[in-house]
Amino acid sequence: MAYKKIGLGSMLTNLSLRPAEETDLPEIVRLLIEDELGATRECLSDPLLPSYRRAFQAILEDKNQAILVVDYNEKVIGICHLTFMPSLSFKGSWRLNIENIHVDKKFQSQGVGTWILQKAIHKGQEKGCKIVQLTTNKKRFRSKTFYEKLGFTASHEGMKLYL
Repeated sequence: MAYKKIGLGSMLTNLSLRPAEETDLPEIVRLLIEDELGATRECLSDPLLPSYRRAFQAILEDKNQAILVVDYNEKVIGICHLTFMPSLSFKGSWRLNIENIHVDKKFQSQGVGTWILQKAIHKGQEKGCKIVQLTTNKKRFRSKTFYEKLGFTASHEGMKLYL
């Protein structure tokens, strides 16, 4: 996949990307809820719903998945979930699926999302992925524009069935 590398500008220079730890879960859920769509389907409670911890553990145990967090001054300000998938199509190549890219509202439009995506794509390249795919809700117009700016194309129509 050819994508456009875009610089961060002068804003945030001390970002770090690391694997999420279970202690990050409340901040991860907070970032999911901060989004208007997430606010309708997530639940930040104390303690967290056990389903969040079960899902987190299942992701950690799967060598083809990763939840990454972005730290800035020792505070989680961004997240993304990566899934590396072997595929029979495209000559048996691997794909990288990127989910749940969220950036703290205070840090949006400052290059953090671009930085996360570039790091995620690099991880896919290291794994040998030939395709990077993601979905965005049709209600998220800014997200679609953002992804297109980085070289993603809306080449497929995604469908979901909620059970």
